[in-house]
Amino acid sequence: MSNATPEEIVTTFIDLINEKDLIAATNLLSEDCEYDNVPMGKTFGRKSVLAQLEPMMERCAEIDWITIRQTASGSIVMNERMDKFLWPHGWVEMPCAGIFEVKDQEIILWRDYFDLPTYINQLPKQTDEN
Repeated sequence: MSNATPEEIVTTFIDLINEKDLIAATNLLSEDCEYDNVPMGKTFGRKSVLAQLEPMMERCAEIDWITIRQTASGSIVMNERMDKFLWPHGWVEMPCAGIFEVKDQEIILWRDYFDLPTYINQLPKQTDEN
């Protein structure tokens, strides 16, 4: 993506997530990027981010991260999204706000803010029989 703007890089990143192409998506991250999934904690490095995303996303039949609003100023891109995941029991939808910083055509910071109980409350309930 030579000469792509930070906003174009982030948009491509989201598109690749939606295609479930996690390798290509994480290749847009710097080797030492910071991923801060705010209610769940930080991880550092492209490989670590991939290792964190794969188990969750491979369970999904579809992923649809819908960007509702997005703005950019210099190297910073911020978006408001509705992140949707099609799990075996149905769709899980999570409002999310993302902040990205891009340097030298790579995402060096990805921080998502969302309400963890909103996500957890949509997952199947564990029973004594499960």
